[in-house]
Amino acid sequence: MPATVVQPNPRKTTSIRRLGDVDINALRAAVLAIPEEQWDAENADKPNRFEALDRTRHIVFRFVSSFQDWRQSYERPLWAQWRELLEPVMAKAVQPYQYARAQFPRVMLARMAPGGVIKPHRDANPAAKWPHKIHVPLVTNDRVTFFVDGVGYHFGEGEAVEVSNMAVHAVENNGDSDRIHLIFEYYDLDQPAPDWVR
Repeated sequence: MPATVVQPNPRKTTSIRRLGDVDINALRAAVLAIPEEQWDAENADKPNRFEALDRTRHIVFRFVSSFQDWRQSYERPLWAQWRELLEPVMAKAVQPYQYARAQFPRVMLARMAPGGVIKPHRDANPAAKWPHKIHVPLVTNDRVTFFVDGVGYHFGEGEAVEVSNMAVHAVENNGDSDRIHLIFEYYDLDQPAPDWVR
């Protein structure tokens, strides 16, 4: 029997897709008020431990229940506290897709210190191959570069961007301040799931 070929969602971008600006003021203020000890505690308990992420710290609000399937996810303890700040930003960011029914399986903050890197990689797990991967910079500087297949991009604060996690992607923070992104996944519940996920 031939092996199943795991193909990514054909609706996903193959590089980047700029989605427009969103109002991040309330969310950004709340994120900047997070104590260092909370960043440390949440990062120590995060479910996304991948070598490519290096020393980037995360606060994870929602996550997939299995790396094999994006359709099952769970809320982590901080989701209830942060949801009223997160949902308006995410809803505005995804307006261009115009999906009537959709889901956000993974939602997190990612904080990269000055000099930080995310090593070149592709998101290999099957659960990453279907949802759109969206970044909204909350704090950044002019020397942060997001690379997709070797092409460098800069995303401004409050600019929502879909990035291709199927391409080889990497990040460098060559500035002297932190880079903090809201990162989340988004997919259409009305789009039929591919045969390979079954």
